[in-house]
Amino acid sequence: MDQSDSVPMANYERNLGKRRRRSEGEYLGKNEGEKGVCNLVKFERNLGKRRRCCEGKNEGKKGVYNLLDRISAMPDEILVSILSLLPLKEATATSILSRRWQYVWMSTMVLNFDANFDVGSNICRFVALKRKLRDLESARYVNWVNRVVERHRGPNIEEFSVCFQLNDRFTSSIDKWVQFAIEKGVTTLVLKFFSQLDSASLNFYAFPHKLLGLEKKCLYSYIPSLHPCGYKVGFQSLKVLHFQWVDVTDEVLEYFLSNCAVLERVTVYGTKSLVNLRVVRPSAALKHLAIGACLGLQGIEICEANLVSFKYDGSVTNLLLTNVPLLVEVSISYISNPRAFIELFSSQLSCCLSQLEILMLTITRVDYNPKHVFPMLANLKHLELIVRADYRLALHHLTSFLKASPFLQRLVLKVYACTQ
Repeated sequence: MDQSDSVPMANYERNLGKRRRRSEGEYLGKNEGEKGVCNLVKFERNLGKRRRCCEGKNEGKKGVYNLLDRISAMPDEILVSILSLLPLKEATATSILSRRWQYVWMSTMVLNFDANFDVGSNICRFVALKRKLRDLESARYVNWVNRVVERHRGPNIEEFSVCFQLNDRFTSSIDKWVQFAIEKGVTTLVLKFFSQLDSASLNFYAFPHKLLGLEKKCLYSYIPSLHPCGYKVGFQSLKVLHFQWVDVTDEVLEYFLSNCAVLERVTVYGTKSLVNLRVVRPSAALKHLAIGACLGLQGIEICEANLVSFKYDGSVTNLLLTNVPLLVEVSISYISNPRAFIELFSSQLSCCLSQLEILMLTITRVDYNPKHVFPMLANLKHLELIVRADYRLALHHLTSFLKASPFLQRLVLKVYACTQ
């Protein structure tokens, strides 16, 4: 091929290359364009999803806000009822939610100042503290109760319960608490204190006579007063009364039993001024009575009462029950001699033995007498015996009970070790 033939061929190849590059460029451009369109569609699709997701979250937040707004819009009475179901500290914490909730807790109807002292380990840790630290903790507790009582705005309360190691050093504050409970028409009153275990003085808080309208006439005589020192008297709504390590006299306890028309349950544990307890024709509503660790108690008389259960924790001395037709549950502790054991069934409980359904006894050292005729317990269904581990005659008494209880359904035998 000569030089003249090579020139057209070069031109042809050059043009062919241009076309190829142009066509490839157009193709690539189309592909890039299609990719751009696809990416734009995907972006818009994802943007729509995100928008809908955000809208859903906003709707959820609005729903929560609307729910909160609906709760806050409820009447105070309903909000107070809700907060009354919470522990006092949690109810108080709701004051930080908003201005609407700032003062609602101050009308709560349940004032339970629980220090968890019912748990044995807590009281043991408290007692293990040094005296100054114990006094400081007690003072903090009293200040807490005082602040709540001073700020309370509600017209009524259902429960007022304090539980801590307090004694007569805090009489002034405790008197104010009781007066506050009276004025609020309290339904459940619990004063559960704990004695100074390292002190022999037993300086219990003494329940004041003046708050009940009982003015002292002479050393052992009290008369009702219609105008008791400006105090508002009366527990017309009181249903539950619980005193622990609170010093009460015969007159104070008889006042509660006879003058509180709807009083149903009374517990008195740990007192030194109760000498002779008379439960004679008490309020008809009284159903449950529990007495224990009363250091000076000499006798108990229960007559013409609608009691359903009676529990006594202490050495049995003079106990007399008559005309108690509804009594079906009896618990007696510390039966420590044969005479007390025989008298318990031959005279003290004789009027109600045939109707008893639940009987719980703690027997320490009572000699077994096979000649003793054990009374029939015709309706007894639940029997619980608590005996010492070194008491070898315990099972002999158990045999007597089983023979006298033909319809017994549940038997509980507890054995405790003597530490002395």
